[in-house]
Amino acid sequence: MDEQRNAIEQATNRVIELEAELEAAGNAHTGDDAIVRIRAILHDWVDTVTAAVATPGVGRAVLIHADGSESRIASPKLPALLSAPVTWELK
Repeated sequence: MDEQRNAIEQATNRVIELEAELEAAGNAHTGDDAIVRIRAILHDWVDTVTAAVATPGVGRAVLIHADGSESRIASPKLPALLSAPVTWELK
């Protein structure tokens, strides 16, 4: 558990430092209450998604929301998770 906590702290610190280089303030939420709140917000936000475009080759996913807005997410994992599995069966 300490190893996982250390990895989380290192990751959040790295992101905050990168944001600071861009002169943009960032903040990290790692406590139990904060994560419960963030997950609730994310669940509500995801429920507004009406379409998604996944581009695993470049590590991007674009979510299209009910109001027509877009959320672009750079991620090494998410686009692959959203893509349909490849099948080599001939029909």
